[in-house]
Amino acid sequence: MSISPATWARTALNRLLDASPLVIALLLAFMVASTLLLALNVSPLEGFASMFEGAFGNENSTAETFVKATPMLFVAIGICIAFRGGMTNVGGEGQMIMGAVAGTAVALAAGEPLGWLGIPLAIIAGFIAGALYGGLAGWLKAWFNVNEILSTIMLNAIAVQFMNFMLNGPMLDPTEAGVNQIPKTARILETIQLPRLSLPLPPGVADLFSLQNAELFARTRLHWGLVIAVLLAVVAYFLLWRTTVGYRIRAVGENERASRYAGISVRGHMVLSMMLAGGFAGLAGIIQVLGLQYRLQTDGSATGFTGNAGFNGIVVALFGGLNPLGAIPASAFFGGLLVGAQKMQRDLGVPAALITSINGLIVIFAVSSEYFRVWLTRRRRLAEAEAQQKAASASTAGVPS
Repeated sequence: MSISPATWARTALNRLLDASPLVIALLLAFMVASTLLLALNVSPLEGFASMFEGAFGNENSTAETFVKATPMLFVAIGICIAFRGGMTNVGGEGQMIMGAVAGTAVALAAGEPLGWLGIPLAIIAGFIAGALYGGLAGWLKAWFNVNEILSTIMLNAIAVQFMNFMLNGPMLDPTEAGVNQIPKTARILETIQLPRLSLPLPPGVADLFSLQNAELFARTRLHWGLVIAVLLAVVAYFLLWRTTVGYRIRAVGENERASRYAGISVRGHMVLSMMLAGGFAGLAGIIQVLGLQYRLQTDGSATGFTGNAGFNGIVVALFGGLNPLGAIPASAFFGGLLVGAQKMQRDLGVPAALITSINGLIVIFAVSSEYFRVWLTRRRRLAEAEAQQKAASASTAGVPS
């Protein structure tokens, strides 16, 4: 059946309207950020130009942007699933830590006998540990109605202390005992490290763009964790919108009472959504170890290891429209903000903390835009229902009695 031009135009307009609040939110956030830059006697154009150059100006800066984006993307995927299931997961930091501790322990135990098989085993262990830790908050919510925001925040603190205990005791590198104030594990064997990501370029492309190597990102810190994160984002999208389990998770998030009436296990799917969210955050933790640090170490705080990826992942998920596919470009965008802020600080003397303010502004405007988008959708549905009702009334009136 062919689609009429009017229907196609209406559908395209509706999609533009759905996307416009988020674009407006981004513009408003940067307008406020421009005001802050002006207050610091810095030209907004110079500031944003320096930030863009620092984030994507060359091969290494682009790679660093993707390095920052990778853990945020893992966490954001889980946040999307949790929010779609009606759960607010702010425990990404703790779940990252638990995944890193468990995965690192498996990687160190695997050693030479298992070789590269230690990589999937460590990744699986990291996912399971994060899933169990996230599932604990989901279980408390489902069976005892414990607010998941409070429970995940408290679990974050517990995870930090658990990591400190393990790194100062059972998992401490014996060669570092009493030598370094920063506790750390032994270095993971090279066979269990995630390889660097390098993309072969067609002949002549390297010379055209003045690249030193015929393989893109060959001499950077970018690793295969980025590819894993992107693939899992696609898998998560199909899980949520193309499977029965995903439909039930979204149904529980939309209306618990209706889901229960339809025979869906509301408690079970609440726990499941939090387990998946924790599992993806756990992946973020162990991928950081296997692909970047090659050992677990911390200064005693959560951010010493996570780099705030557990909280930034929430921002990425919101900006991506709570859609795993939307989280892919959103993570690159926020990774660019974090990396570009460092160059802006060096070039113009702007404090990098300004980026934290921009993140907060984007969250405020993004959440506000979501309410506006819901209002637009409701108005559109009401208009369509009224049009259908009028059409039905007119059709009835035209039928002779």
